[in-house]
Amino acid sequence: MAIVTVGIDLAKNVFAVHGVDFSGKAVLIRPHVPRAKLLELIASLPPCLIGMEACSGAHHWVRQFATFDHSVRWMAPKFVAPYRLSGKRGKKIVSTVGNGHDFSCRRQFCLRVCGNQSSNSDHL
Repeated sequence: MAIVTVGIDLAKNVFAVHGVDFSGKAVLIRPHVPRAKLLELIASLPPCLIGMEACSGAHHWVRQFATFDHSVRWMAPKFVAPYRLSGKRGKKIVSTVGNGHDFSCRRQFCLRVCGNQSSNSDHL
């Protein structure tokens, strides 16, 4: 079946990806996707909903994923924290985000354009 929702655990070098179909069955489980291969993997998917934890690096990935007609929703880190296992990220977070938990009832984030994002760093 076609993937309708994908959860991504963002990291520095290796990402975890979990995709589910309309019935909620996991059809794409990739616990170790190198940074160089993430965009290639997402480009190969049909347009779908992608969920990830909101962070400064997420803005970059949202811009990249949008070029492939994917829609992205972010969860604030405080809403992702209950899914962490022993303070570390893992498969449970990715599958939870991939299954679309908490997307409908949580605050949505606005994408920052490159110029706006870089100007915010000048104030630090």
